[in-house]
Amino acid sequence: MSQTRRLAAILAADVAGYSRLMGADEEGTLARLMAHRRELVDPRIAEHRGRIVKTTGDGLLVEFQSVVDGVRCAVEVQRGMAERNAAIPREKRIEFRIGINLGDSSIKSNPEDGSFCRWARTTHNGSRWSTKGRMDRPVFGN
Repeated sequence: MSQTRRLAAILAADVAGYSRLMGADEEGTLARLMAHRRELVDPRIAEHRGRIVKTTGDGLLVEFQSVVDGVRCAVEVQRGMAERNAAIPREKRIEFRIGINLGDSSIKSNPEDGSFCRWARTTHNGSRWSTKGRMDRPVFGN
């Protein structure tokens, strides 16, 4: 098994109050979240040369080669969400929590079966995020 390390900026984002929003209006919340991703979040990630490493129901991990690109992306997403939420009642707003970590990202690969695991270690609390996949497929989800 081989391992490669490199410096990367990892953006972690999720929706504040997602369970409450889904409990109140599952279909509407999901439709609004997907529209925000399609119209704002994903285009900003691409514009700043980010790569979505993992998605969950309400969250994402995005890798940037530059912390400046990651921060600019986060600021633009938050500004865009503020504009989009301006006319929405507070209890229905989709608001992202976004954090960025700059640190080593390591990729461990197994050439025998093409599997790999990418780890990014956070500096503030020592927790670890991981994504698992195969070398011949893009890493979206588990």
